[in-house]
Parts: sequence; structure tokens; C-alpha cells
Amino acid sequence: MGKKVAVLTDSTASIPEPMLKELNIRTVAYYIHRGQEVLRDLVTIQREEFLNWLITARVLPTTASPGPGDYFEAYECLVEEGHDEIVSIHMTSKGSGAYQAALVAQSMIKEKDPAVRIEVIDTRNVSLCQGWMAIEAARAALADLRLDDIVAKVKRMIPITRMIQTADTLKYLYMGGRIGKATNLVGSLLNIKPLIGMEDGEIVPLGVARGRGNAYKAIADKVEETLGKSKARIAYVHAGAKQEVERLRQIVESKVEVVESFISELSPALAVHSGPGTAGLCYLPEI
Repeated sequence: MGKKVAVLTDSTASIPEPMLKELNIRTVAYYIHRGQEVLRDLVTIQREEFLNWLITARVLPTTASPGPGDYFEAYECLVEEGHDEIVSIHMTSKGSGAYQAALVAQSMIKEKDPAVRIEVIDTRNVSLCQGWMAIEAARAALADLRLDDIVAKVKRMIPITRMIQTADTLKYLYMGGRIGKATNLVGSLLNIKPLIGMEDGEIVPLGVARGRGNAYKAIADKVEETLGKSKARIAYVHAGAKQEVERLRQIVESKVEVVESFISELSPALAVHSGPGTAGLCYLPEI
């Protein structure tokens, strides 16, 4: 009998470091190209330093997903540690090449060592929605669930794990070409806060609100409406906006019954696209 199933995801899942350690989740770092510099997300660049710089940036850096070699190396490390089953959980394939790169690495490992089983999952989501899937997979692995059961659990989460966020501006998403179907929200009037979410792997507009307070109330209403009587696990996410996300948390938790929640800051590779001042949440109904 091999070791417990190993869980691997990307730095963009933005899972707080203590949780990564506690649940033994491995991450592979995205790349950030800033001029001639090549940075590794949460390895050679950390959140605060990056956001302080991003506020002053005239040209946005670009981001790139890890390549097949990065995933191959990560899988090999896990195999060397004695894992012969791995679940690999990635950002929407509509917004990143990570899923495809991981599939290539999976076939490279299979060729080298056919006894190793790797399941690669496209979450059709981002941020802590992807993060929740990795967290729940890791908890299931620690509870000795089999690989097939862990994969089935994650797949059940894909259609029901949802993100809603608002930002001071959609400038960063627009400049980075990640706007999806929300282009009609660009250039909105001053103090109009766009609400965005994700459906089937693409960024979509969920409406607008005047001012942050109303935006947070609208987010809370949407969560309440979707959950019905269900309880939820909620990760509150932000980019340099901790006080704002705490405000959001108070409003949401006055309306919704939450069984687990925490606050996390987006990784630099995601903050590039959302921009400083982003506040939102990723929620999972109790399943």
C-alpha cells in the first residue's frame, strides 16, 4: 500500500500558507514577467511587495502558467517521496494553459513509471474556488479516501463552488486581456463597482452597484439567494484590501450560516489581473 494520495495545485489557488502546510498541499508557482525580470509567484515575489509596485506600474506585467517541465518535476518529487497516486487541481483551462501543461507532464510520468496514477482536474474556476477543491481533496486524502473517491468529490464541487468579487476598477482585467464576457462593464461611471463571477470557466458580469457598501450587500444577497437554506464554507479574498474584505465578511455572515471561513490574499499572479483593492469571496455550499 502506497502513501496517502498526494494533492497538488497551483500558486494561484491562493491558499493561506498555514493551510498548505497543515494539509500537505503542494503548489507549483506561476510565472510573472515584469520587464526583463522573470518572477515566480509566491517564491521570488511576495504579495505586499508586489502590490506596492503594481499600484505604480504603467505597463502591466504578464503572467504565464507553469510548463510541463514544472509539473513533471513536482510529480517526480512526490513519487520520490513514495506517493503513487496524485490528484492535480488546476485553474480554468479557458484562462490558463496550466491544465494542458499538467496533462503533458502526466503522460511523461506515465511513460517513465506506469505504476504511478495521476488525475488532472480542470476546475473551470480560479482563486479560492480552485483552492477549496484542493483543500477538500487534501482533507479527504488525510482521511484515507481512495483516489477515485477524491476525484469524484472534487468533480461534484466544480459546478457549485462560486466566486463573486468587486474591484475599484476593471482596468487590470481589461489591460491583461482577461475580461471574458464582462467588457460591457469597462469604463463604468465613477464609483460604480462592477461585480464579476465565473461561469463555466469564463469571467462574467454579475451586475453593478454604486459604492463599495452596496457592492458588498449585493454580493451577500447573491450568496444568500444561491444557498437557500444550505450552510457554506467561504474564503474571503482580497488584494491589498484586508479591511474591506472584513467589512464584506460581516455583511455576508449576518445573512448566511457559515460553517468555515477564512481570509486570504490573492497571489501576485492573480493580483496582476484583478488589481489592488479587489475584495470578494469564493463559497462552497455544504456537501
